[in-house]
Amino acid sequence: MSSQKMWAGRTAGATSRMADDFNSSIHIDARMYREDIRGSMAHAAMLAEQGILTAEDADTIIEALEGILRDIDSGVLTIDPEAEDIHMFVEATLTERIGDAGKKLHTARSRNDQVAVDTRMYARERIKEIKEKIVELLEALLFVAEAHKTSILPGYTHLQRAQPVTFGHHLLAYAQMFMRDYDRLTDAAVRMNVSPLGACALAGTTYPISRAATAAALGFDGYAQNSMDAVSDRDFCVELLSACSLIMMHLSRLSEEIILWSSWEFAFVELDDAYTTGSSIMPQKKNSDMAELVRGKTGRVYGDLMGTLTMLKGLPLAYNKDMQEDKESLFDGIDTVLRCLEIMAPMVRTMKVKTDNMYAAAQRGFINATDLADYLTKRGVSFRTAYKLVGEIVSYCIREGYVLDTLPLEDYKTYSELFAPDLYEEISLEACVEKRISDGSTGFASVDAQIDTLKKYINDKKGLQK
Repeated sequence: MSSQKMWAGRTAGATSRMADDFNSSIHIDARMYREDIRGSMAHAAMLAEQGILTAEDADTIIEALEGILRDIDSGVLTIDPEAEDIHMFVEATLTERIGDAGKKLHTARSRNDQVAVDTRMYARERIKEIKEKIVELLEALLFVAEAHKTSILPGYTHLQRAQPVTFGHHLLAYAQMFMRDYDRLTDAAVRMNVSPLGACALAGTTYPISRAATAAALGFDGYAQNSMDAVSDRDFCVELLSACSLIMMHLSRLSEEIILWSSWEFAFVELDDAYTTGSSIMPQKKNSDMAELVRGKTGRVYGDLMGTLTMLKGLPLAYNKDMQEDKESLFDGIDTVLRCLEIMAPMVRTMKVKTDNMYAAAQRGFINATDLADYLTKRGVSFRTAYKLVGEIVSYCIREGYVLDTLPLEDYKTYSELFAPDLYEEISLEACVEKRISDGSTGFASVDAQIDTLKKYINDKKGLQK
């Protein structure tokens, strides 16, 4: 391949090796070769339709580009790491194969609109992959939630035992988070799906091109309405990285709970051996390393987002070389989210749930105290008075070694004559859960409704993916 730069002319195109390495992005953007070739084929076809290229030249270019794509896919052609970027590599390879006709491809196009269209197309496809992985995680959450829709454990606030909930209800809270993530990605894809091709460097072109034709050929919903915005806009990168950051935040919260639940102190779940590691010195250890790595990688994606925002914050219009930095952050954020989603779904699906330990923890936490207060309010006591009485009863139980379920009735009556034998049934953990009848609550009927909603959501999204 020729060592002369495609941009040689105004200067000799001679830069130092150090500057070449510093300027090059081929090690990052090589992954966009499919998008770059597809974009070039659509551009060539449009140039021919508009009479800017001859049909013969366009056919020659498109046929050669198809061959380059096949050869890269099959490994016959290796992307040259010495090339400046993927765009220059493809164009140089094309010119080597078909001669002067290859040099006509860049008519009415700049690398500025070329890289912008490649990046949008690449990100658009990766959004589809992320959404597919979210659905797989939702299916795993549904699988465990349905199996444990009546399994009781303590619900927590401030990491203190608060009220009884079902494990299914707890997991369905995460399902809601990931459903929002899926919908957020869908929204981002709509704003992303606008073609910048034809904006050229920043001011458009003097050639009678059809931006609508290339936009349609490449699956865009339309084209950018301002040529300067078209080449300088990286909102779509920020928005996608923001969505990825939220996904990672939700994954990290779930990971933190799994780490706690699988500890000896909680012992609510046991992770499958496939998703744990041991210790090099302590033979008894079973470490939740995969969940810990997901939690740790969250900061990495946050960094990708903040790096992109910071890179963009002071840029004047239109294109600046700073924007070459968008892809490394974008690709890393996408790659990290995909890997974390891939590991989380089977880890959740295969974990062993220790329902006896969950129930025992719920019994010891006085988490039916609110229901005991409700027992009194239903008999005419104001809630604040009932709240104070129950607080005193809890303090007494702690001193004397009781829980609310085992405190004798005669002791209850020293606090209020309204207490009767039926209180024990009222404050059983099962009753505490079942009495939650409000929509979205942990009550058994509500959890069933949430499961049905999630099933419908998953089926709808899987239908869209076909």
